Amino acid sequence: MLNIGMIGGLSWQSTAEYYRIINETLNQKLGGHHSARCSVVSVNFEPVLSWMEDGNWDCVAAVMTDAAESLEACGADFFLFCCNTVHKVAEQVQARVGIPLLHIADAAAESIKAARVRKVGLLGSTFTMEQDFYRGRLAAAHGIEVLVPELADGREVHRIAVEELDFGVVLESSRRKTLSVMENLTARGAEAIVLGCTELSLLIKQQHTDIPVFDTTLIHAQTAVARALAGKEGGDELTRG
Repeated sequence: MLNIGMIGGLSWQSTAEYYRIINETLNQKLGGHHSARCSVVSVNFEPVLSWMEDGNWDCVAAVMTDAAESLEACGADFFLFCCNTVHKVAEQVQARVGIPLLHIADAAAESIKAARVRKVGLLGSTFTMEQDFYRGRLAAAHGIEVLVPELADGREVHRIAVEELDFGVVLESSRRKTLSVMENLTARGAEAIVLGCTELSLLIKQQHTDIPVFDTTLIHAQTAVARALAGKEGGDELTRG
């Protein structure tokens, strides 16, 4: 079993979900008292979010690189960002460390393609929805067409994540609003919705909607378990940027 490196705290709410899902998934596969070999570096989200909002991605990259180097030093075989948005600096970080990154967009894309879905609606932070680092990867590397919400809807989804879900606050009114945004995306042609913010899985479950949902927190964590159990021969599943 390989050692899964996790960079969390982005926010800690979703990091806790990662830890739970990884260990539950592995135990379901191996039984008994088996749990995952994993190392976690949890960063302080307050300055990271401020740098994101200010467009200071070099500072974000520096903190993520330090965290990834710490994981490498303590024996992690590969690493995850427990956050979609931080993948904006994935290439910068990967260039500085010797262990590979399991990219969340690639993990999501494999699930999307396995379901024979070609056009998705993407929900996430404003950075993930409005910039090209994430939706561009889905399109260019995987041939998946991506729709994003209208500006006002997207900003509201971002607000729900940052002002509510980051603090563990789950409101039914916010769930209704998010479901409405999802319905608008399907009306524009989306076949499914990608929850491209790891906190959104706290709010939206498949049981809440008939629209197919790809939960990136769940997918990423389960993919990490598969990789850990595959061992070093499974290295082709990982990316380096």
